Amino acid sequence: MSAFDIEAHRGGRALFPENTLVSFANALAMGVDTLELDVGVTRDGVLVISHERGLNPDLARGADGKYVAAPGTPFAQLSLDEVKQFDVGQIRPGSTYAAQFPDQHAVPGTRIPTLKELIDLVRRSGDGHVRLNIETKIDPNHPDESPSPERFVALLLDLLRTEKFEDRVMVQSFDWRTLQLVQKLASEIPTVYLTVQGGRDPTVFSDRASEWTAGFNPAEHGRSIPRTIKAAGGAIWSPYARDLTPALVAESHALGLKVVVWTANQPEDIAHLIEMGVDGIISDRPDLLRKVAGEQGIALPAAFPVTP
Repeated sequence: MSAFDIEAHRGGRALFPENTLVSFANALAMGVDTLELDVGVTRDGVLVISHERGLNPDLARGADGKYVAAPGTPFAQLSLDEVKQFDVGQIRPGSTYAAQFPDQHAVPGTRIPTLKELIDLVRRSGDGHVRLNIETKIDPNHPDESPSPERFVALLLDLLRTEKFEDRVMVQSFDWRTLQLVQKLASEIPTVYLTVQGGRDPTVFSDRASEWTAGFNPAEHGRSIPRTIKAAGGAIWSPYARDLTPALVAESHALGLKVVVWTANQPEDIAHLIEMGVDGIISDRPDLLRKVAGEQGIALPAAFPVTP
């Protein structure tokens, strides 16, 4: 991880279709430290890049041009060949998501990529610096929609080792079970503990364990989320931006934890977080993140143009 980590959230989804080779190529061409992404697993055991555990009704269109019906078929029920039939290059018009990112460049015909395809893209770009921050999309409340934590982690580590890419990744999750397994099976890979507080699912509570925290209970660690993550063996805490305070950043640093916050898209928010002393920011607008970081005197990563 760099001294300051500029992370393109889902490749920079405010600019190009999220979690696609198009968005990742745009981020590489801009120059980022880390490509942030999410992975699920198909029925035939292939790691595909998607924020949802299945087809997103706001993104996925079939061969007939129609968006899939909600809630969308889980990848666990689809083969890779079936997944590749869907076009995810344009947000469903009129959706809340479309209103959130009105300036996203649509790229019709874009397919859901595999993790291997992204690794190949990074290699083709020639960028020997950029890292991948890979989130395991697994939900303890919906075990039927993804493999078991053990199988998920085994498939991920097997691919990374086959590709000899394990030294260029971090693994993150809200479901800490997968992080515990990564630490046990591949201790050289940094683990990133995702959290959001305030009762939204997936949530972490200060006074009790939740189904997301792999048995770790903040009540046993002074109701401190950073101390709980340290006890769990984490390297990086990745909190929701509005949950973070200067005191929590200082506490994390005193414990030896880095703090990489999600998701900041406004220049004033980005500047405030940098001034707070965070170690990195995950943003849907990596272009703005680069601009503000540069204005704050942070060294910017080099650009590596590549065709998706």
